[in-house]
Amino acid sequence: MGKQTDSQADRLGLAPGQVVQEFGWDDDVDDALRAAIEKITGTELADEDYDDVTDAVIVWWRSQDGDLADMLVDALTVLDDGGAVWVFTRKAGRSGHVGHDEIQEAATTAGLHAMTTFAVADDWSGTRLANRGRGR
Repeated sequence: MGKQTDSQADRLGLAPGQVVQEFGWDDDVDDALRAAIEKITGTELADEDYDDVTDAVIVWWRSQDGDLADMLVDALTVLDDGGAVWVFTRKAGRSGHVGHDEIQEAATTAGLHAMTTFAVADDWSGTRLANRGRGR
């Protein structure tokens, strides 16, 4: 596992002991990033069937995966209030790339908004989503 992947995982704001649920796993995900996240939290990533409270959610998403808003709503069902939501999408120019506008639209539909986006791995970008808050 490279130092760059470790430092990118550090930027996700995760902490030891947190439970992170993973959606959209497939054979194209970045295994080094997954390992770096597990190293930070000290726990294995929980799969899509996990039904207890989670501290954070990561969603691996590709253009052909369907409706991102539906996925985000599903991902929020067991997320603790204030928990982090990260959408990992293929970088521009890679097969399956999803544009920021599509992420923002899906986030808005799910009651979230896109906060920050940065490269998390060679082929993947991460976008942090947060609750829209009340009264805005």
